Amino acid sequence: MAEENNQDVKPTSTDAEVAETVIAGETLAHEAAPGVDSQAGNASGSEAGKRGNRAQKVGIVASDKMEKTVVVRVDRQVKHPKYRRYVRRTSKFMAHDETGAAVGDKVRIVETRPLSARKRWRVVEIVQKAAK
Repeated sequence: MAEENNQDVKPTSTDAEVAETVIAGETLAHEAAPGVDSQAGNASGSEAGKRGNRAQKVGIVASDKMEKTVVVRVDRQVKHPKYRRYVRRTSKFMAHDETGAAVGDKVRIVETRPLSARKRWRVVEIVQKAAK
């Protein structure tokens, strides 16, 4: 009975068909999602834009005493749970800085991979220079 079932089953694709679909390392997955590169770890081209919206914050540089690192103070307003008044809350983020921001500059930072033990942000642009 098992032999009869094996004889009735027809292979869906031959080796020649599989060889035709594999072109320069691309498989059928590329046909299903043409905008995504099938090789793992390759974030070039159209896939890099599909990574998602990274968190952005705007704050003021509080310290620039380190090399290529600034401390950015980000203020936000939160409604107090009991008194129903808005209260200012401050967070400080360490950000990688290639732009040369100075203390008092208003900068835009974006979330990135961990660059050091406490540095997970990168300065994208200087929105406004500090008044001297």
